[in-house]
Amino acid sequence: MNKLRIPILFLFMIFFSNAKAQDKEGNIVEYFGKEKVNDVSEGEVIHLFKEGLILGTSGTPFSNSAIQYDPIFAEVLQNGFQINEGKEVYDNFKEETIAWQNIAISENGEFNDPKLRRNGYLYLEYISEEEKNVIFEASGHTNVIINGLPHEGDHYDFGWNLIPITLKKGVNKFLLSGGRFSRIRARLLTTYKPIEFTTRDLTLPDLLQEENENLWGAIRIINTEKNSLKGAKIKVEINGISAETNVPNIVSKNVRKVPFSIPIPSNLQEGDSITAHLYLQAANGRNIDTAKIILDIKSKFKHHKKTFLSKVDNSVQYYSVAPSLTKNKENQALFLSVHGASVEAVNQANAYKQKDWGHVVAPTNRRPFGFAWEDWGRLDALEVLEHSENLLKTDPQHTYLTGHSMGGHGSWYLGVTYPDRFAAIAPAAGYPDLLDYRNSFISRISDEQIEKQFEMSAADFKQKINPDFKNTTEKDLDLITRRAGNPSRTLKLKNNYLHYGVYILHGDSDNVVPTYLAQGMREELGKFHNDFAYYEYPGGEHWFGDESVDWPPIFYFFNRRKIKSDAEMNKIGFSTASPGVSSKSHFITILQQEHPFEISNFKFERTENGLSIETSNIKTLSIDLVAMEHPNLKAMVIDGDSISTSTSGIIYFENEAGSWKTSEKPDASQKSPLRYGGFKDAFRHNMVFVYATKGSKEENEWYFNRAKFDAEKFWYRANGSVEIIKDTDFKASDYIDRNIIMYGNKSNNAAWKKLLKNSPVQFSENQVKIGNKTIKGEHYGAYFIYPKENHEFASIGVVTASGIKGMHAAYANDYLENGTFYPDLLLFNDEMPKDGLSGIKGSGFFGNDWSVENGEFVWDIED
Repeated sequence: MNKLRIPILFLFMIFFSNAKAQDKEGNIVEYFGKEKVNDVSEGEVIHLFKEGLILGTSGTPFSNSAIQYDPIFAEVLQNGFQINEGKEVYDNFKEETIAWQNIAISENGEFNDPKLRRNGYLYLEYISEEEKNVIFEASGHTNVIINGLPHEGDHYDFGWNLIPITLKKGVNKFLLSGGRFSRIRARLLTTYKPIEFTTRDLTLPDLLQEENENLWGAIRIINTEKNSLKGAKIKVEINGISAETNVPNIVSKNVRKVPFSIPIPSNLQEGDSITAHLYLQAANGRNIDTAKIILDIKSKFKHHKKTFLSKVDNSVQYYSVAPSLTKNKENQALFLSVHGASVEAVNQANAYKQKDWGHVVAPTNRRPFGFAWEDWGRLDALEVLEHSENLLKTDPQHTYLTGHSMGGHGSWYLGVTYPDRFAAIAPAAGYPDLLDYRNSFISRISDEQIEKQFEMSAADFKQKINPDFKNTTEKDLDLITRRAGNPSRTLKLKNNYLHYGVYILHGDSDNVVPTYLAQGMREELGKFHNDFAYYEYPGGEHWFGDESVDWPPIFYFFNRRKIKSDAEMNKIGFSTASPGVSSKSHFITILQQEHPFEISNFKFERTENGLSIETSNIKTLSIDLVAMEHPNLKAMVIDGDSISTSTSGIIYFENEAGSWKTSEKPDASQKSPLRYGGFKDAFRHNMVFVYATKGSKEENEWYFNRAKFDAEKFWYRANGSVEIIKDTDFKASDYIDRNIIMYGNKSNNAAWKKLLKNSPVQFSENQVKIGNKTIKGEHYGAYFIYPKENHEFASIGVVTASGIKGMHAAYANDYLENGTFYPDLLLFNDEMPKDGLSGIKGSGFFGNDWSVENGEFVWDIED
């Protein structure tokens, strides 16, 4: 059994490290001081699972595979629960048979066994005397299948997870996959009310005594009823004043985190706290539930938290600020500081003493672990940067980037991705590339450790964790799928570091992020960069106190650098792997590539009479002549082609058969930096999930649950809030500027013909059409992205299948994790969840016109 799962980040859980925390067992509170929720306030515990079956499969906490897969879950989803004591399963990793074994809880009410960590499974049963609605509450697991339907887990062991379900009369079955720790707790709760608040996982601001504008908070609402909650409001009362907020729809058997407006009373006193009373009111004004929350009162001139509504999903996110000691002055510097794994943004900011010439701003990455500052973590950093710049009115030429550990990686990654946004960067205890960091563990394991940990030779171990391609087509599928990850390959973009100064800080005794990774970047920069500094802190481990981030020489380094104005830029070198992630430097923008998600770059230089540009893998680009302050351009040379123009504003160029010419701005229907793919890019622009209701009972139940599964995962991983609606309620006019995630196919989702009638990808019952290819069968599934017609940035993400088997194959939603690869289209069959890459039947990218014919794909199907 080879169960391969790439975790978000296992920075503090690598079993090869000698860090003190790694020697401990237990949940996250024992490692990092994050308090786990143990008390139940939402209802009463009617059942604590005390006995079950455990299966300990082999493998590693990392993988070199381009495709994740989970054979145990796949078998249950495809063929149902066939689990009993002694049932044998073949473990491909160790090439031996293993069996399900009995396990009982320990005295603290949790199942505790080393086999549960990461690669383990726990099977539970509950016999109900009647059909009834309950809440399944579990912690320590990654995912769970409940009576054949998948749900998100609580693998960081926060104690947050609450899943409303309907128990069927008789035997109810639960299969949980292991999380980051070796323990799992599972309970069933009856609720006090069918719809109620839960105060687990609040997002709250600090009230500031100097300000009086309403602020945003977020709380979760549990809906255990069979109907959606519609038309509700949250009323907040504080000291006699109130504010009301409309509650977005919450579908049946769902828990959704929703925003609410917080009124600000007068006469706030720094250091105090204040109680807010929340009332959940039905459409008719009836009170459904109440809750009390405590809000801290701070001064805006001291460390504090801010909240805002995210454009990604209209959720409430927060960031933390260590404001400048120089009060009420505009055009000061901004230091964007990105935190490490498990660190709250508020603690990141608190590690800094206040400066007298700028503000320290710490975004959240959407969670303490988040997305390693990639994917939605990247978007969070950009949103916080924009929000704080506008709020604090900082000087855009004095914006700096720094961070520690995972945030050190974030500094390398965000800095190389958006090089014209920062005057200098300072990665501390960081690794430049996430996948290279994960793969570096291989070089850090001795042969003796491998033999002891995995009971095999080093040669066998390395063969197991590296891809084994059956043929050339499979290798090509692997390569084109991995290409979707190129925007995160920082070293492929390393020349972007020339935009600014770089200060590298690392402890010389760091064994979590090995010092040799920083030394490698010092050597790499030394080959081409003339403005970087490097310091190894003597005796410094991974964390050596607040100076691990608040290191005075970093700010001395920052203080002597600024971003040049566009008029001062005489030379620019810029690279990107996707214009949809990063498209520009100063006044030159890459609009389209010749080969999507391969590295594109340009080298610009002002000449005596005009400009010269050398390019690679660029189809179209634009130059803002006003921004570069060259309104009377006389000569322009691109890749040796002399081009004359009379335009004085933004000028567009197109590479046609190797020759450059002026052109019009590409049509909004084509790919552009506003909408470029791949599939993950659909999960933004306040997306709405639309599920099928026109299929069989099994199909309808599956797609509804699948939409909830993704929403659960986006809440847990991204502090998200996603609207879920059925296809028959979808009206395009209600969601004009919003992305749509569609669950179902042409035969069973009523919204398909409204949104995808002209798509080159068509899924219906037992049939798939992609371009001029047609394949038959119910065992195919796909993920793909396609543009909304008559819109310049909105997209449609599609989770689809041609039948029951393909539908079950599409259970995996690792696209909501960082470090996973998803091009514009991924086609697979029911072998993929069990065998990985061999189940991929097509992968690739649409053309700039969003066609299959002009795209780049690899197929493993017969026409």
